[in-house]
Amino acid sequence: MIKQHPADSDQVIRFSKDKIHVPVQPVIPYIEGDGCGPDLWQAARQVVDAAVALAYQGGRTFIWKEVYAGQKAFDLTGSWLPEETIQTFRKYHVGLKGPLNTPVGEGIRSLNVALRKELDLFTCLRPVKYYPGAPSPLREPEQVDIVLFRENTEDVYAGMEFDCGSPEAGKLLTFLNITFPEIHAKIRFPDSSALGIKPISRDGSERIVRAAIDWALHNHRKTVTIIHKGNIMKFTEGGFMKWGYALAEKEFGGSVYTMRQWNRTALKSGEETANQELEKAKHTGKLIIKDMIVDAAFERAITHPLDMDVLVTTNLNGDYLSDALAALVGGLGIAPGANINFNTGDAIFEAVHGTAPGLAGKNAANPCSLILSAVLMLRYLGWNEAADLIENGLQKTLASRNVTADFFERMENATLQSTSDFANQIIQRM
Repeated sequence: MIKQHPADSDQVIRFSKDKIHVPVQPVIPYIEGDGCGPDLWQAARQVVDAAVALAYQGGRTFIWKEVYAGQKAFDLTGSWLPEETIQTFRKYHVGLKGPLNTPVGEGIRSLNVALRKELDLFTCLRPVKYYPGAPSPLREPEQVDIVLFRENTEDVYAGMEFDCGSPEAGKLLTFLNITFPEIHAKIRFPDSSALGIKPISRDGSERIVRAAIDWALHNHRKTVTIIHKGNIMKFTEGGFMKWGYALAEKEFGGSVYTMRQWNRTALKSGEETANQELEKAKHTGKLIIKDMIVDAAFERAITHPLDMDVLVTTNLNGDYLSDALAALVGGLGIAPGANINFNTGDAIFEAVHGTAPGLAGKNAANPCSLILSAVLMLRYLGWNEAADLIENGLQKTLASRNVTADFFERMENATLQSTSDFANQIIQRM
């Protein structure tokens, strides 16, 4: 249930219950990003502004408000992630960001992770969809239409790790040796081991699975697959699966059918009866909830992408899987992403690739990731007409084989475009 935020101006997006209230001129905070980020941002803004103007004939527009993170923030303020940036996102609730470089140095962690934690953006939403014309290693890439829900706040990304030989590692090893000697004995080389803690909670697991199922039902998808490594990590990854199944049956009842129900029926009445029950559930439009070991999911996504619909998984698994899935449809350059708290409504939409410092200022990077992330933002706001214009323009541009350098190198009979020229091609084809 989305909590209500009091509005302090006519330009603030508000939420009440499960509805979003968007003014005709909402303020949208944005971060340009590092490296090629400024080039990408200029292209994305140009495309978005053109689509909104065309779709609503001047009746709606974005008021863009720049906030700082990364190198630009450090140069201006001495902080890699100023508190003002976090507070601005909290105030306006929905924003857009380019790629950020994590500064090199001991104790300095990812700025992207820091933003997600500060705003409790527990869902990393990564749609993976093929656009004809994009280079793909698959024979039938048009079969790929996968939406990944990655838990964004727990797992090894909690940052609880201790360097080999550090006093902290020594204290933890001593504690384990005294209190849990059977666990200490499993550490093959304790004196030369760095240590990490992997927290996965019932609360954190339930809210990401809830978000995935709710999204799948509202978007008329067929299956949600819980991706895990519970065969090895019984209580963390295995707990994620167990809690996910339990939540699906408790909170979504007659709208879903779980493979855990299939197992219970098979044990009681036989597999034939269980299969009949499953087919009935499919025929009546119920959402099927199943699970899959993560290494099998990688293989399945490549060989049988039609089996992969909506996926929900833990943080580290999602990190690996999202990038691998993106490779099936052209790579990270065309992969959109969003970080969302479906309880508060707060969301930041972002380019998911790196900063490509070698392309900084050269007007050569592929802006598709940031543009498609803006499309996700438009749909989140309910501005679907503008989102449709951008997607249609992008599809036609790729089909015409007018592409930036990363795609140009992998395609035949293509025409090389700069970042800005590619954006203009999209606008011309809206």
